Amino acid sequence: EKMNSTMSEEPDALSVVNQLRDLAADPLNRRAIVQDQGCLPGLILFLDHPNPPVVHSALLALRYLAECRANREKMKSELGMMLSLQNVIQKTTTPGETKLLASEVYDILQSSSMSDTDSGNEMNYRRRKAQFFVGSTNKRAKTVVLHIDGLDDSSRRNLCEEALLKIKGVISFTFQMAVQRCVVRIRSDLKAEALATAIASTKVMKAQQVVKSENGEEMLVPFQDTPVEVEQNTDLPEYLPEDESPTKEQDKAVSRVGSHPEGAASWLSTAANFLSRSFYW
Repeated sequence: EKMNSTMSEEPDALSVVNQLRDLAADPLNRRAIVQDQGCLPGLILFLDHPNPPVVHSALLALRYLAECRANREKMKSELGMMLSLQNVIQKTTTPGETKLLASEVYDILQSSSMSDTDSGNEMNYRRRKAQFFVGSTNKRAKTVVLHIDGLDDSSRRNLCEEALLKIKGVISFTFQMAVQRCVVRIRSDLKAEALATAIASTKVMKAQQVVKSENGEEMLVPFQDTPVEVEQNTDLPEYLPEDESPTKEQDKAVSRVGSHPEGAASWLSTAANFLSRSFYW
């Protein structure tokens, strides 16, 4: 069914931010996106969007971009970045997972400037300020590292993303495609088994947990085969309905982006165009 005309902006904003999130998931694109004139300011504006999935998706994109150390200073000094993250964290209407994700991004960027050149006092002040925002929330989160058999291309990654996003309690995830891994941040009351159940539901992938033994060696631990009841995330509606998902041509363009930086550049200029139309008039 068609959305009414006042809502017609929504799918556009969501599909643009989801495209940016998918581009940012590829480490080869992270520098280019942050260097681009329009993308970072656009993502910051998305943090103020009335539609919760748009905000969450923008935060996931920023989380990916912040993985790249070289991006952190520029991101932190970008106009409105830290303030908008604080707003998301403090807004009473922000869903819990989104708050935790925003504090995680805030924390990464905040600690980026604590280099040795800072004077001790300044550093302590900043650290205290960062803890004011983050300290209380991050105790409620834990990290699970998954090894995912079958995670070998971007369409599988998208399937995996969709499955994880549906679970209430998932805050963020970062893919390491080369080693078939996914690092997931979850609320501490969520069982890691729920992640395995969700990934198994894709029918084409299976997850094992990566744990460190006492002598520091990594081991793969299979999950029990008994599926756990997964609480669906009702705050966040489906990301993209089937009929609005990008055409196959666009999919090809997105998956090619990594190997052809100019492909990313042309897509970024389209995104920047969209962003300037939506926000700056």
